[in-house]
Amino acid sequence: MKILIADDDGQMLRALRILLSAHGYEVLTAATGAEALAQAVEHHPDLVMLDLGMPELDGIEVIQGLRGWTAVPILVVSGRTGSADKVDALDAGADDYVTKPFAADELLARIRALTRRQAGPADEPVVRFGDVAVDLAARQVTRATPDGEQSVRLTPTEWALLEVLLRNPRRLVTRQALLTQVWGPQFTRDTGYLRLYLAQLRKKLEPEPSHPRYLLTEAGMGYRFVPDA
Repeated sequence: MKILIADDDGQMLRALRILLSAHGYEVLTAATGAEALAQAVEHHPDLVMLDLGMPELDGIEVIQGLRGWTAVPILVVSGRTGSADKVDALDAGADDYVTKPFAADELLARIRALTRRQAGPADEPVVRFGDVAVDLAARQVTRATPDGEQSVRLTPTEWALLEVLLRNPRRLVTRQALLTQVWGPQFTRDTGYLRLYLAQLRKKLEPEPSHPRYLLTEAGMGYRFVPDA
C-alpha cells in the first residue's frame, strides 16, 4: 500500500517514513503543498497524510485540490489542536484528524481504519451518457450512429480532462483541481486551457455543443459531469 506524507518538518517526514516503512507501507513524501498535489497526481497513493501548515499551498488548499478529482482517504496529522482547525479540515474533505504529538499505535490504527473503509468494488469501467460510451479501462470512446458504433478520437489532454470529470459524476470539479491533475500544479492559473479543451470535448461528445447537457460549466468555480438520470 502506498502512502503519501506531506509535511514541511523534515524530522517528522523522516520519522514517519521509518515508522510506516517498518510496517510494510510504500512511502512517498512532499515538503510543500504544491509538491503534495503533484505527487498525488503522478503516483495515485492509497492514502494521504497531511500537515495543515505547509508552504506554497496550505493543508486546506491541498485537501480541496485533491477532493476535486479523487476520493483517496486523507488523514490530517497536525500540531493545530483547535476545534476550528479540525472542523475546517473535515469540511474541506479530510476523513480523519490526528494531533501532534501522537502515539504510533494510534496512528497505525487510524490508517488501517481508513483503508478498510475505502476498500470496495472496482469502479464501473464503461460510462455511458447520451449516445456516447467511454471505456475507462480500454481508454476508448464511441458514439452510436444509424450506421453503428463510431470511434471518437480524443487527444491525450482531452482524454485526461474527460476522465477526471467522469470519475466524479455530479460533483463540482474546481478549475484548480482540473489544471493540477491534467497539466500540473504550475498551471493552476491558466484557465484558458480549460475553456479551449472543454469546447473541443463538447464538439465531439455533446448532442448540441453550444447548449451542453453533460459537460457543464459552473461559472467562476469549475465544471461538472452530469450523467443521464
